[in-house]
Amino acid sequence: MKKYLFHLSLSILVSLFFSCTGSGKKKTGEKAEQAYVQGITKPNIIYILADDLGYGDLGVYGQKKFKTPNIDKLAAQGMLFTQHYSGSTVCAPSRSALMTGLHTGHTVVRGNKEIRPEGQYPIPDTTCTIAEALKKAGYSTGAFGKWGLGPPKSEGDPLNQGFDTFYGYNCQRLGHNYYPYHLWSNNDSIVLSENAGGKQKAYAPDLIHQETLKFIDKNKQGPFFLYVPSIIPHAELVAPEAFMKKYRGAYPPEKKFQGVDKGAEFNLGPYRSQAETHAAFAAMISVLDSQVREIMQKIEDLGIAENTIIVFTSDNGPHEEGGADPEYFDSNGPLKGVKRDLYEGGIRVPMIVKWPGKIASGSKTNHISAFWDILPTFSKIADVEPPENIDGISFLPTLLGQDKIQKEHEYLYWEFHERGGRQAVRKGKWKAVKYAVFERPDAPLELYNLEEDIGEEHNIAQSHPDIIADMKNIMNTARTPSDVFRFGQDTHLAE
Repeated sequence: MKKYLFHLSLSILVSLFFSCTGSGKKKTGEKAEQAYVQGITKPNIIYILADDLGYGDLGVYGQKKFKTPNIDKLAAQGMLFTQHYSGSTVCAPSRSALMTGLHTGHTVVRGNKEIRPEGQYPIPDTTCTIAEALKKAGYSTGAFGKWGLGPPKSEGDPLNQGFDTFYGYNCQRLGHNYYPYHLWSNNDSIVLSENAGGKQKAYAPDLIHQETLKFIDKNKQGPFFLYVPSIIPHAELVAPEAFMKKYRGAYPPEKKFQGVDKGAEFNLGPYRSQAETHAAFAAMISVLDSQVREIMQKIEDLGIAENTIIVFTSDNGPHEEGGADPEYFDSNGPLKGVKRDLYEGGIRVPMIVKWPGKIASGSKTNHISAFWDILPTFSKIADVEPPENIDGISFLPTLLGQDKIQKEHEYLYWEFHERGGRQAVRKGKWKAVKYAVFERPDAPLELYNLEEDIGEEHNIAQSHPDIIADMKNIMNTARTPSDVFRFGQDTHLAE
C-alpha cells in the first residue's frame, strides 16, 4: 500500500503540470478558429466509443461480410475521417489519452494496470478531463459503459473526474463478461441477481443502453456531454438470441472457442465458451449498430438533433481474444496488425462526426488526428479554454470546412508497455515503428511511407538515414519518465 501511495503521489505531482487551468490568452490562429463558433448555441455532444472495433469493421470503411446500416447512415450525414488514431493499442491508456488530451508519453495511465479487487490504476484528481472542461462550460455530463481509469470511489472514479452520472462497468477486466454479477450506478453496486449461478438473463449492453437513453431524456434541455464507452465487440463473444439467429450459419466454417464456464474465475474476467464465434461477432456488431440507431432516433424524437454532435469511433484495433477472428472478417481492412500492435491496424481507427448545419453531409477528410485532439476540439466547441500544455490540437476547423486554418501535428507518438515495449511515431507521410524496446534499446527502427504503403509491407529504413535519425530523436524526447509505468530509460527508477 505504501508503494502504491508513493507511486501515486509522484504521478499527482507530474499531473499538476497538466491541470485544468487555461492560459487565458489566445494566439492569432486560435482567435480565428474561435470566431467560427461565436453565436452558436452550445451543442450537445455524444461521443460513442466502440471497444476493439477494427478499421475495417464498418460497411462505410469497407466491411463486406456484415452490414452496419445505421453507423453508415451517420457517416452519410456527417464527416468520415480516414487518418484518425486511438490513444493507444489497448484499453486503459487509450482512454487516458482521450480524457486528458495527452499522448502515452505524457498521460498518467500508460498501460493496463490492475487494482484488485476491482478497477485499474487511477488518473489523479488533479488531472483535467474532457468532462471537467465541459462542466466549466455548463454541460451536464454522463458516462455509460466501461470506465477503466480508477477503482470505484477512488480519485479516478468517473464521479470524481467530472461526470455527474455513471452507469456500467468500472473495471475493464470485469467488462470482459456480458452477463455480469453487478454493474455500477454512480456509487452503488447494482447486483444483477438474474445472472447469479451463471444464468444469462440480464445482458449488460442492453441495461447500459437503456440508462444512456434515460440520460438523454433527462438532459434534453442541454447542453449535455454523453460519453458512451461501449463494451462491444470486446471480448467475450456473446449476443442475445434475437440477434444470434440472424447470423447463425451465415459464416462457414464456423469457429469454436473453449473458454472458462465454471470455477472460481468464471464470469470474473475469463471469457466463456462460444461454439459460433463468427455468428456471435457479427451479431454483436449488429447490437452496437442498433444502439446507434436508437440514440439517433432519440435525439430526433426530442427535437434536439440539429444541435447535437455525434462522434463514433473505436479505442484501438481489432482483437484476437475469446475466439475472435479478425482475419476472417478482414477487420483491419488494408492495415497491418491488430490490437497490441503499433502498426496501423492496432491504432488507426474509424471516426465519424455528425453536426447538422456545420459539417457537410457525406464529407471525408484525411486530416491526421488522434484521441488527444478530442479534449481541445470539444473545448473549442464549448467555448472554454482547454488545459495548458496538452498534446492535442483542435480539429474544429476541419469539421467546419476551414482547412486553411487547420493546424497540423508535427508528429504523433505512442508507446506500449507490454510485449517487450514498443514505440511508434507518425510524422507526415512517414511512420516509424520500434519493437523489443526493453531487451534491445538500440533495436533498429522500421520505416514506412504511408502514402505509398498503407499496409506497412516495405521497410525502407536503410534508404532514409536522415529520417530515421529524426524519428529516433522524437522517440527519445517525446516523453516524460513515469515511476509507475516505467519504459525503457525509466527502468532505473526505484521499485
